[in-house]
Amino acid sequence: MRVHLLLGAAVCLLAADAQAQQPNNMTFFVSSTGLGKGADLGGLEGADKHCQNLAQAAGAGAKTWRAYLSTQAVGGAAAVNARDRIGPGPWQNAKGVVIAKDVAELHGTNNLTKQTALTEKGDVVNGRGDNPNTHDILTGSQPDGTAFPAGNDQTCGNWTKGGTEGAAMLGHSDRTGLDDSPVQKSWNSSHASRGGCSPDALKSTGGAGLLYCFAAGSPR
Repeated sequence: MRVHLLLGAAVCLLAADAQAQQPNNMTFFVSSTGLGKGADLGGLEGADKHCQNLAQAAGAGAKTWRAYLSTQAVGGAAAVNARDRIGPGPWQNAKGVVIAKDVAELHGTNNLTKQTALTEKGDVVNGRGDNPNTHDILTGSQPDGTAFPAGNDQTCGNWTKGGTEGAAMLGHSDRTGLDDSPVQKSWNSSHASRGGCSPDALKSTGGAGLLYCFAAGSPR
């Protein structure tokens, strides 16, 4: 009996270990945390690193992760479109639910809702009516995923400002806002931050400096 119990326990441990070593099929998540500096993400590089680190902790670090963020043209540098940074799709959340099959569907009739826009841990992000509300996601993007024209800051200085200056375009991860208008239901382009780019400014409208993170393509 003792031998059988020991063998059974060993089999269970091996099975659990094998399951733990299976690659994570998640290819999209909302970051469970921000970087703590408002919209100052250290530029696109810092934002991508944050997505990569969170994915790594969740067991999906073998993929190359990118933050869904646009930047605006400035100082001779060209604008960057969020839609061009995230690969071709499809993308699925931590529970295997497909949110979009490609870039066109992502910016059209996607499957992003409060129940599907999950963190890398598989958790639901707090939305309107929750305390605290953290549904404002940094994007700096127009509804089609492209950058705003140069001039009127919509990216907090291309993700380098964390104070009272500038503004960032935000999307609603729960597709819910003050009313039922399309802009209030937009996942990527609902409204700009109010009062700057600081943690307090983002918090004032229901944000915590969170990001959309996408697996941009084949594993590294």
